[in-house]
Order: sequence, then C-alpha cells, then structure tokens
Amino acid sequence: MIRRPIAILTLLTALNFVNYLDRYELAAVLPRVQAELGFSNFVAGLLATVFLLSFLATCPIFGILGDRMDRKTLLALGAFGWSAATIATGLSRSVVTLVVARAFVGIGEASFTTLAPTVIDDVAPADKKSRWLGIFSIAGPVGSALGYIVGGAVEKKAGWHAAFFVGGLPGIVLGILVLLMHEPPRHERNRLDLLTVLRTLLRIRDYRSAVMGYAALTAAVGGFAYWAPSFLFKRFHIELAAANFRFGLVTVVAGAIATLLGGAVGDAAQKRAERRLHADRDAVDGGPTAPVYRDMKRSVPPTEEEVSDAKATALLRVCAMGSAAAVPLGVACFLSPTPTLFFVFAFFCEIGIFFSNAPINTVLLRVVPSSLRASAMAICITSIHLFGDM
Repeated sequence: MIRRPIAILTLLTALNFVNYLDRYELAAVLPRVQAELGFSNFVAGLLATVFLLSFLATCPIFGILGDRMDRKTLLALGAFGWSAATIATGLSRSVVTLVVARAFVGIGEASFTTLAPTVIDDVAPADKKSRWLGIFSIAGPVGSALGYIVGGAVEKKAGWHAAFFVGGLPGIVLGILVLLMHEPPRHERNRLDLLTVLRTLLRIRDYRSAVMGYAALTAAVGGFAYWAPSFLFKRFHIELAAANFRFGLVTVVAGAIATLLGGAVGDAAQKRAERRLHADRDAVDGGPTAPVYRDMKRSVPPTEEEVSDAKATALLRVCAMGSAAAVPLGVACFLSPTPTLFFVFAFFCEIGIFFSNAPINTVLLRVVPSSLRASAMAICITSIHLFGDM
C-alpha cells in the first residue's frame, strides 16, 4: 500500500507526465497520420476538438462521482481508459476509428485531471500545498514536450502506429500502482450544490481574474504546441522527427526553468506585498502626527484577508509580466527567416508562457474558501479548456 504523501505526489505527477505525453503525441506525428489516412487540416483540427468535447462533457461527471466514490478507483479507471484509447489510436486504420479513440482519451483524462489535484491537496502539508501543486504542474510543459520527443523518435524508427503503443503502456502500469495507493482522508467536504458553488466563486474577483488569465494562457500554449511541428515541417522542410525533438527539447527546458523561476519570483513578490501592506498600514495609522502620539497610538495590523488579497494581487502581476513578455516573442517565432531564430524566440516565448504556472495555481488556492478548493480547481480546469482550447 502506498501511504507516504511524497510517494503519492510522485505517483500522480508521473501519471500527469503520461497524461500530457499521450495528449500531445498525436501532434508530433500528425503529418504522417494525415498522409497515410488522407484527411485534411480541417479533420486534423477536428481531432483536437473531439478530444476537448469529450473531456469537457465528462469533467463535471467525474467531479460529482469523486465526491461520492473512492477517488483512487476513478483515477485508475481513467488511466486505464485513456491508455487503452491511446493504444487504440495506434491501431486505427480509418478517420472514424481515430476520432472515436481520441474521444475516449478525453474521457479518461477528464477523470484524472479533475480528481488528481484534490488528492494532492489532501496529502500535501498545510504550508506546502501550492508548491506541491506546482510540482504536479511541471508535468504540463515537460510531459507535452515528451509527447513530441517520444512520438517523433518512435515514429522515425517504427512508424506512427508504434508511437501510440509506446505512449499507452506506461499509463496502464501506473494505473495499477494507483490502485495500491492509500485513499487520503477528506478534510472538509463541500455540501453545496453546483450553482451555489459557482455563484460563490464568481463573486471572488481574484479568482475570476486568475481563471480568465489561465484560459488565455491555455489558448496560447495549446495552439503553439499543436501547430509548431507542422509549421517547421512545411515552412523550413525540417524532418518531422528532428522538428519534434528540437521543439520538445526547447519546451522541456523552458517549461522547467520557467515554472521554478516563476515560483521563486512569486514567493518573493508575496513577501514584498505583505511588507508593503504593513508599511502602508503603519503610515496610515500613524499619519503626519505619529511622533506626537507614538506612545498613545498603536498601528492596527492588516487582517488575514487583506494580506491574502495583497499576495494574490502580487502573484497576478507576476503572471501578467510573463504573459506580456511572451506575446511579441511568439509573433517573432512565426516571422523568423531561419529555424535557428525560430527556436531561440520559441525558448524565450515559452519562458514567458510557463512563468505563470506556479503563481497561478497559488492564487487559485489562496483566494477561495478552504472548503471550496477542490471545486475551484475543477471549475478552473473546465473553464480554461472550454474557453482556452476551444
């Protein structure tokens, strides 16, 4: 039985790597799949849409089931489901079977994406919840990059069908390990209905801002990752395996650096915000006559809610800083006259994009009531894919 919190974090993070690998592996071999099955760019885009529709349609279902059933069972079933569907993608010989397989990948990943953060939130130490979720989130850029690297390398050696077999097997193994995981105790269960939860969360300004920003970030990441290998293949005539490897390597390095750097800058920004809040409060309470009343008047410290709001605002500014830097760099990528310049601009663009990973998750946890953290994460995940990927 897997009981140690750090072991549970490691297992779920590893499964999250596989989650993103399987999600983006199709993009890595897309031109080869198109050539063999003979479908257009419209159908290629439809494959991503089908995945998202199945993902979004089943996320709320798994959210409800997760409150009433053993979460590790649902997580394992999700891993088995999307892994089997990934293998089925490799077995596809027609567009119809390919579409159906990708739909089931979306259903399986919906279970994991909805429930895994709530398990991590339960097992993480009270003072490390956001950092643990940040570690879990590193799997996003690194796992998606592995999809390009693994997909491209296997496709070159054994064809695109084999790439999906290799991608699907690890999820089955890790799914078995999830069944051996100790179900973490529930801390505080939410008994509110979905509409009440939505109304409560939508009243929180910083939560709204974080979700909208996260959706925009997801749109940028998804579009860039899905079409970059095809762009390199068609614009610069780079061999597909080489394009996937280089782009994947850039994403791995940039994503890991940016996630860790963003977390460090976010922590520093929170400390500065709290110090500034205390300094401003002292100045307001003391005022210009503070020396006269120094012995008669004592400054009132800011409330916990005021400190939390100040820290959240600071974190959102960190996110905005990274996104603002990424925009011109992203434009420069697709205007680059050479592949070398493309990859240079792509590296710094992805630094800006993934800079927000740790700060944005910290905001989502900080600004909502503790009893609604899991619901807030689930609604955020659904929203960013609904408004970001669609």
